[in-house]
Amino acid sequence: MKKIAVDAMGGDNAPQAIVEGVNQALADFSDIEIQLYGDEAKIKTYLKANDRVSIIHTDEKINSDDEPVKAIRRKKQASMVLGAQAVKDGKADAVLSAGNTGALLAAGLLVVGRIKNIDRPGLMSSLPTIDGKGFNMLDLGANAENTAHHLHQYAILGSFYAKNVRGVAHPRIGLLNNGTETTKGDPLRKETFALLAADETLNFIGNVEARDLMNGVADVVVTDGFTGNAVLKSIEGTALGIMEQLKTSIKQAGLRAKLGALLLKNSLYDLKDSLDYSGAGGAVLFGLKAPVVKCHGSSDAKSVYYTIKQIRIMLETDVVGQLVEEFSNRGD
Repeated sequence: MKKIAVDAMGGDNAPQAIVEGVNQALADFSDIEIQLYGDEAKIKTYLKANDRVSIIHTDEKINSDDEPVKAIRRKKQASMVLGAQAVKDGKADAVLSAGNTGALLAAGLLVVGRIKNIDRPGLMSSLPTIDGKGFNMLDLGANAENTAHHLHQYAILGSFYAKNVRGVAHPRIGLLNNGTETTKGDPLRKETFALLAADETLNFIGNVEARDLMNGVADVVVTDGFTGNAVLKSIEGTALGIMEQLKTSIKQAGLRAKLGALLLKNSLYDLKDSLDYSGAGGAVLFGLKAPVVKCHGSSDAKSVYYTIKQIRIMLETDVVGQLVEEFSNRGD
């Protein structure tokens, strides 16, 4: 049985969206147990009775504007901290939260702990592509500054995830850069390129540009946390902007446009689905001793459900256990 600790109080739509997502996951997956951390009375309002779910009551929670490290150290009984502590104590196999990202990163590092020989765990997410296959990118903001050695480790981490969780046999690793030529980029990118090219265990395809990401140019894209976060926000904003622009154009163009939209209804839904990243699950703080997964702050029940599904696959394939073994052998 896979035991997942869930911060029921984190996120804009907590606890309703969190608990409703848990209800759906429990109904679909018979091999998971859920531990809900938070206000018991509020949780029970939305929770469907199930013998594979338990509530660990606490009145304390970490707010979105709390300073991450201070919050983790001072709010020992916060729902997020208790969930992370359950993983450390072996009472849970993974922890999920839609709350304060910085605090979850701090909880992951300070409570759960990083895998030996991994310098800086990275935040990794699965993002959409036009062909529907998607790609993984890291770091998405866990670290504002990185070294070439960190990015080399991210390539290894991302490759492991793509193989074990997404089922990609030989993941193509791309280095995000300002051009595809081997001579492009700043010193960080050039040094990283050399390290990736020299690692024969990786299927490194070279530099990739941001404009090609959604065309499926690579299965795993590696970059520093500052750049990765900026690209992630750009992709999110562009996807939302396209859908809003379509809606506005159809509404303002009159009856003929509305009839046309009706005829294209299925195609428009396909477009919406292709730009929707909620079905891919949450962002994984990869490089820790157990899965620590972050849902978007505005996650709905669907996003929570798919994140639990993602965690279930990670536990099923023991991707973290394999990483521990890999990095203990590498000793770098």
